[in-house]
Parts: sequence; C-alpha cells; structure tokens
Amino acid sequence: MMKGKHNINFFINYKNYITMSLNIKPSADRVVVEAAAAEEKTASGIIIPDTAKEKPQKGTIVAVGPGKYADLSGVLIPMAYKVGDEVLYGKYAGTEITVDGKEYLIMRESDIFAVI
Repeated sequence: MMKGKHNINFFINYKNYITMSLNIKPSADRVVVEAAAAEEKTASGIIIPDTAKEKPQKGTIVAVGPGKYADLSGVLIPMAYKVGDEVLYGKYAGTEITVDGKEYLIMRESDIFAVI
C-alpha cells in the first residue's frame, strides 16, 4: 500500500477497481461518508444564518466495508455502493467522526436511501 501526503491509501479491491480510501477500514456493511457542505443560501437568494442551517443529508462515500455475511448460508453479500458514489442518507444516520480535521460519518449500508 502506498501512503500519500494526507494519509490516503490507494489499493485494488476484490473487483480490481483502484479505489481511494482513508486510513479507516469500515467493517462489515458500513461505509464512511464525507458530508456535503450545508447550504449557504436558499434558491431565492436568502442567506441562511449558521444557527438555522440544517444538517446535510447527502455526501460522497470515501471508504466501503467488505460486505455482510448472510446469517443462514454464511455467504458474503457484497456492498451495493462503491467509493466515489454521491448518496442521500437519513437526517440522523451514522456516527460522526473527525479524522485529520475533517468530519466524516460512519453508517450502515441500509442507512443510505439513494445514489444521485
């Protein structure tokens, strides 16, 4: 594995895609998401003050776990999402973490609603 200037690793996953990831490897069916910035103004141009900004509900996946093993058969169920996907997720989904001064969310695959 090659280490970059910002502790970013490059590796080839099981499908031979080159992916970029943090030094965080999510387990099972979890993903790490970098949340999009909160909206600064409305569509009509009104500036939103910091106290009224809502938590963003979309972001970009930066790391993906290997998947979850099925309870009955023990077969690995691969993840439906990959690094780089822009996704929509629930308002209170995931656990917030900070790595190298950046905010990320770790959440289960089931907390993601859609890819945009």
